Formats: sequence, C-alpha cells, structure tokens
Amino acid sequence: MSDDRRNNFGPGAGRRRGGPMGGGHGAMMGGEKAKNFGSTMKRLSSYLAKYKVTLVFVFIFAIVSTVFMIIGPKVLGRATTTLFEGVMAQINGTGTVDFQQIGKIILFVLAIYVGSTLFSFIMGWMMSGVSADITYRFRQDVSRKINRIPFNYYDNTTHGETLSRITNDIDTINQTLSQSLTQIITSVVTLIGVMIMMFSISWQMTLIALGMLPLSAVLVGVIVKNSQKYFKQQQEYLGHINGHVEEMFSGHMIMKAFNGEERSIKTFEKNNKTLFSSAWKSQFLSGMMMPLMRFVGNLGYVAVAILGGWFVIQRVISIGDVQAFIQYVNSFTQPITQVANISNVLQQTAAAAERVFEFLDEDQEIAETENPVKLENVNGLVEFRNVHFGYDPANPVINDFSAIAEPGQKIAIVGPTGAGKTTMVKLLMRFYDVQSGAILVDGHPLQDFTREDLRSHFGMVLQDTWLYSGSIRENIRYGNQNATDADVIRAAEAAHADHFIRTLPDGYDMQLNEETTNVSQGQRQLLTIARAILADPRILILDEATSSVDTRTEELIQKAMDNLMAGRTSFVIAHRLSTIKNADLILVMNEGDIVEQGTHTGLLEKGGFYADLYNSQFDRTSF
Repeated sequence: MSDDRRNNFGPGAGRRRGGPMGGGHGAMMGGEKAKNFGSTMKRLSSYLAKYKVTLVFVFIFAIVSTVFMIIGPKVLGRATTTLFEGVMAQINGTGTVDFQQIGKIILFVLAIYVGSTLFSFIMGWMMSGVSADITYRFRQDVSRKINRIPFNYYDNTTHGETLSRITNDIDTINQTLSQSLTQIITSVVTLIGVMIMMFSISWQMTLIALGMLPLSAVLVGVIVKNSQKYFKQQQEYLGHINGHVEEMFSGHMIMKAFNGEERSIKTFEKNNKTLFSSAWKSQFLSGMMMPLMRFVGNLGYVAVAILGGWFVIQRVISIGDVQAFIQYVNSFTQPITQVANISNVLQQTAAAAERVFEFLDEDQEIAETENPVKLENVNGLVEFRNVHFGYDPANPVINDFSAIAEPGQKIAIVGPTGAGKTTMVKLLMRFYDVQSGAILVDGHPLQDFTREDLRSHFGMVLQDTWLYSGSIRENIRYGNQNATDADVIRAAEAAHADHFIRTLPDGYDMQLNEETTNVSQGQRQLLTIARAILADPRILILDEATSSVDTRTEELIQKAMDNLMAGRTSFVIAHRLSTIKNADLILVMNEGDIVEQGTHTGLLEKGGFYADLYNSQFDRTSF
C-alpha cells in the first residue's frame, strides 16, 4: 500500500461512507435552517436578476390567474341567485327562469376559468424555464469550481458531502424556484382577494370564518411541533440505512469472508426499526393535519350556513352570495396552509443555497502565472531544492528535501510507510504547492508552468488503478485522445495487455462496469500501464506499478517499463526493493528526509538504513 494516503487517487476515493447512496449524511435534513437567511436569500436573488423581465411577466400572470379564480365564485353566485329567483317566481306565477341569462353567466364563468388556467400554464412554463436555467448555471459553476479547488479540500470533506451539494441541494433550489416562488404570489393574492370578496358579501359571516383560524393555527402548531422531530429522525436513519447498505454492497466480499452477515443484518434491523417507528409517527401526525383542518372547516361551514340562511330569509344577502361565500371559505384555508409550508420550504432552500455558496466560496488553487513557461522540448531535468511541505503546516511531512534527477535517469524512492514518498509525487505533479523551497523542471519552477502544460509532460501509473465506465479502448485512449486504434493496440502490446484483452468478450470494445469489477486487479493495472505508454510522456511516475500482478506478469511488465523508461526521467516508488536494483539513483527516505542515496550495490555495501530495509524483506517483514 502506498503511504501518505491523505488523498486517494484511485476510484475507491469516491466510495466512502456518505457517498451517493449514503447521502443522508451529507444531504440536507428536514428542518435544517440557514445560518444567515437574509444574506443567503439576497445572494440567491442575484442569480434571478438576469431574468427580471421574465419574472415581472410571471408575477403579472400569477396575479391575473389568481384574480380570475377569485372572481369566479362571485359571478357563479349570480347564476344561482337568478335560478333561485326564477324558480320562486315560477312557483308564485309571477315569472319564469331566465335560462338565457343563466347561460350567459355560465359562459362568462367558463371563460374566466379558462383564462385563469391559460395564464397559470404560461406562468408555470416561464418559471420552469427560469428555474431550469438557474439550476444549469449552479451546476456549471460547481463543476468549474471542482477543478479549481485544491486537493486539501477533499482531505477534509467526504465525496458524498460534495455530491450532495451538487445534487440534493441544487435540486431543492430548483423545486423552490419552479413551484414555491409562484405559490407564494398566488397564496398571498388569494388570501387578500378572498378576504375582500368575503367582506363584500357579509362582514358578519367573515368574522365567523376568521374566528376558526386561531383554532386551526393551534392545532397545526401542536402537530408540527410533535411531528418535526420524527421527520428529522426519519431523515437521519434513512441516511444510516443507505450508508450501511452501500458499505455492505461495496465490501460484500470482505463481509462474507469474515462471516459478517449476521452482524450486518442486526445493524440493519436496528436502524430499520428506528426508521419504521419515526416514519410511522411522523406520517401519522402529519396525516392528522388534514382531517383536523377539515373538522374545523366544517364547523365554520355550519356556522356560515346557519347565519347565511338567516340572512337570505331576512333578504340581507342573496342565496347565490351564500354559495359564493362558502366557496371562498373553502379557498381561504388552503393558502394559509400553503404560506405556513412555504415558510419552512424557504428555510430549507436558504440552507441548501448556503451550502452551495459555501462550496463556491471555497479557496481556489493558487492562480496560474500571467506569463507561463512554454517548453517545446522537455529534457526531463528535475530538481528538488530544499523542499518543505506538510498537509498541516504545523506538522511537516517533507523536511528540507533536496535531490537532482538527470534527464533519462531512473530514480527510485524507497522508505517505510509514512516516509513521504507518495507526497513527493503529489508535489511533483503540483497537486499541492510546496510551502518553501522549490521543485524545478529543466531549470524552471513548477509555478512557472500552467498546471495543464506541466502535467502534459508527466505520465503516471499508480498502485490504485483508476478506470472509468466505458470500453477498454476508450480507457487506454484516455492517455492520448488523438491516438488511433492502431496506436492503442501497440500500447497494449507493449504493456503485455493485448493478449488478455483479445480473450475478453468484445475484446477492445468490451465495456467496463461502473466498479470495473469485470476485469481483475492485475488486468486493470496492465490497462493503466498501456494508458501511460500511449501518453508517451517525458517524465514518468510509477507508484508501485506492478504490485497487483503475479510474478510472471511482473517480469513482462518490468521489461516493458524498462523499454518505456529508456530516455525518460522516471520516478519509481517501490516497496519491493528487488524491483529497483537497476535504478540509476535510489533515494532512501525516512520521516520526510533523505537519509541515504546511491545505487543498489553501493547502498548494500554501506550497510545502513537501505540495507536493513532490503534484508528485512527476506525475513517477510512488511514495509
């Protein structure tokens, strides 16, 4: 295993607990609130500034659509009144029902409702476009940010946490913008409009209807207070279950090998019982809300119906007004509930937006130099000059490291775990910047190159193989996107991978699965070596590149790597010291310092730290 694993290079880095399946740990839980609601919503509003003209039309259409819906019951009440008066006149023999007038009223009401629906449709279509575009911009900003964030961010943040911000949090913002924003407008307009219409019919009945609100508010408050803790617990244990299932699937072989099935089932059952209890309680309590609201509403209906009937008998209002009023009472409670829910939604949206903004505000990599060095031909001279570095500046990993790799030399870096070997590779690739000292390529500090240009001169083969879901041909071509199929095959042949590739179903066109488990670990290593060969770099970095292959394959790979390294500067990190006997220079590291350097033979003759390492491997002591 490579040392200094503060940041994994391999695909396993993306499968920690809290990843996509176990996102309950990184995802925003119900009831979570933003630390700074005002400034977050203000910043979110700045994303909407681009669409201010569209939003003005959205607001207008929302208001018009809602006003049309509010007018409908009042107008329809006239049809009821006309019908009632016509029937009474017919009974008394003083007239007939004016069906022509009723027909005109119904057609007018139909036109109002059609217009309301049309405006609502246009409003939804426009707002969906705005929210989708903002979501696209958010994800684009996050995607760009990911490539500019220094590696130390991922040292302290799980991949699941980052994925949650890109998926869950941005989706929450999208849903709020597409649904809740217009719902706020329509709910407020409905409340105001309905109250005006109710007061225009009868202020006495309106006061009775409003008298039901305190009772509703108390009931809703009690239910929300008691259900909120269960909803939060439900989200928490849903995350626990997802995380547990992900771990058991990703480590299924290890779990079976150590007879962990029973322990796994007990853990799952414990979490599942808690989830069942909290889900049952939260759903039961939230399910009680509508029946209780309906009960309170029915009390209001009874009171309004009795008083309204009395007013009709006294000819204070018409029967059509009573009908319209009852419809308004029904319309009045819904926006109140919506406004209450929206306040919670806005808090969650602010929390989600805050998490996204926190990611976008993370420190970025040191800016590229304004006048970068552009070398047409790289010779491969690499110098480490008094390099100091620590992942935590207070605890240095590399102390005053100095060494020179001449062009074409094979430099081996050896030492016990934690000596700083892999850290030197990360510094050389400029995944991290040195805190003092300098690393130079052909006499130029790494900071004088752009990162893209610098890394184009390097080829890497790591112990932790990285392949992606795609064909074998595409994975090898990742080293050089302009390579032809013939170039890919030649690289595979040089890496001794061609034979096993041709024995696979579909050969070079075989699709690797998401976990790349349909080829062996050794075969994956051969493919990464072929990828490095295809890249044809001037400087090579090999981090225990043959650790996952058998002895026979290792010999073949070693020959291929020797051919590949010919004429190129190569840095080889090795734990099996027998593989670097022919190195031009061996740097022996311990606790961040070079304690010895020389050739294999010279270091053995010296009988120092390297000799102890080499001889101990024959005693089967692991380093």
